[in-house]
Amino acid sequence: MAVLNLKVGGMSCGGCVNSVKRLLSALDGVQTVEVDLAQGRVTVDYDPARVATEAMRRAIEDGGYQVLGEA
Repeated sequence: MAVLNLKVGGMSCGGCVNSVKRLLSALDGVQTVEVDLAQGRVTVDYDPARVATEAMRRAIEDGGYQVLGEA
């Protein structure tokens, strides 16, 4: 397993947290997703053999949020 920490913009409420979790959890290879709304941080435990970091970034952006970089 590997860990990806991202700064994500556009999250403003608990619904946003749930949305980001749902978007990432739908990807094959993502094990857990933790979202810190106050810090704008998303932490993903994932299997790098099954999912690319670019796919996770794209899923977040396709959901209407902004990936601001690694946290």
